[in-house]
Amino acid sequence: MFDTLTDKLQDSIRGLRGDSKLTPENMEDAIREVRKALLEADVSLKVVKLFISRIRQKALGAEVLQAVSPGQQFVKIVYDELVSILGGENVPIKLAGSPAIVMLLGLQGSGKTTACGKLALRLRKEGHSPLMVACDVQRPAAIKQLQTLGKQISIPVFTIPDSMDVQDIAKQAINHAKQEKLGPVILDTAGRLQIDTDLMAELLLLDRTFEPAEKLLVIDAMTGQESVNVAETFNTQIGITGVLLAKADGDARGGAALSVKEAAGQPIKFISTGEKLDNLDAFFPDRMASRILGMGDVVALVEKAQDAIDEREAERVANQMMQGEFTLQMFLDSQRMMKKMGSLGDIMKLLGVGGMLGLNSDQQSMLADHGEKMLDLYETAINSMTPDERRTPEIIDYRRKRRIAAGSGLKENQVNQMLNEFEQMRKMFSQFRGMMGGPGGMPFPGMPGGGMPDWSELSKNMGQGGAPRMPQRPQQPPGGGSIFRNKKNKRRF
Repeated sequence: MFDTLTDKLQDSIRGLRGDSKLTPENMEDAIREVRKALLEADVSLKVVKLFISRIRQKALGAEVLQAVSPGQQFVKIVYDELVSILGGENVPIKLAGSPAIVMLLGLQGSGKTTACGKLALRLRKEGHSPLMVACDVQRPAAIKQLQTLGKQISIPVFTIPDSMDVQDIAKQAINHAKQEKLGPVILDTAGRLQIDTDLMAELLLLDRTFEPAEKLLVIDAMTGQESVNVAETFNTQIGITGVLLAKADGDARGGAALSVKEAAGQPIKFISTGEKLDNLDAFFPDRMASRILGMGDVVALVEKAQDAIDEREAERVANQMMQGEFTLQMFLDSQRMMKKMGSLGDIMKLLGVGGMLGLNSDQQSMLADHGEKMLDLYETAINSMTPDERRTPEIIDYRRKRRIAAGSGLKENQVNQMLNEFEQMRKMFSQFRGMMGGPGGMPFPGMPGGGMPDWSELSKNMGQGGAPRMPQRPQQPPGGGSIFRNKKNKRRF
């Protein structure tokens, strides 16, 4: 969602790297580029003015550090203001009441019914027993859609066929939840093509009658500045408690996420990051600011790994890697586990590879696509090998290479390239393992026996004064063609 904004902000910061200190002149040039980037991202003009004013005050004030480069100083300032404008800190959902009632609000087409299913699934993973209630009686398809979602995730859906009395539906649903010891109760309310008096009257009656613990406004991230008007109106008339940002994985420019908190005065609590029902994440302003600046989100990557990868399988592969030689079978196992975490491009973004290498979004996407293709070739070739060949690649001679190539549909030079690349990878792994202690030495960080690193310390190690470090562009960034080379390191494929 923030790819274009990320590229623009990185460009504005790179312009400061050749300067020895932050001055009003070079700062104004950078601020001008930041303002342009925010406006192009469809951020509300009111928010842009406030954001730029705060940056200018901090950059010219006493808060500027003299011991770091202008680029790092400016990144520190922009990062802090991004965190502030996104809400400052994570605000968890409140589930007070027995049962707790969560009411979802929003315009028609905002993704409200799908968000209801995603939220219910997330709450069940947290140990709750949610009940979804079909209160959108204006759109018959909404009831069927909610029932379909309920079947997919095995979460009950309460409906009263042919009833148009929303209050009665909600009342009976709450009584049913009490009897069956279910909760929270999630009300999927009706939306409209535009905000109107009938919609607000219905929502006000539900609010005053049942006093929900949470009133979450579902905002379509694709709507840009229009989301500001929607948020302000709903908050004025209903009094929302938070925002659920839907469709954030689409081709949106990010304006809604950067504008809605300031407009509504209520925090973004959840963000939908994909089409699957488990693609709903808690919203962390500091981590989102880090992503926007191209520095990744390692904590989110760890959480994704914990959800997607079986702990016993990960422990088995890790122990094999640390106790013996790195084999093709180990590579294949680790590759399959990595695929469960998402695409290579998504993983690279969470690691901040683009900012680290000085790549823009298009270059990073090309690198990720190429990497995906090469890894698929690796997997195809390894699947055509015998168990002995996977464990001991040294036995693969000319005849075996021909058989592997024929079995996998690859060319012999591609099999050679794969084996050469793997040998370099194995040498690097052996050196790294030796530095970390290896067998009999200190436990490998993040692996079984070594424990997971303390990610809460990340913010303390982001640079002087807590400022995040913006990786420098290498003097010779990756050029065209493949990043994989043959053994003599002369030719690009």
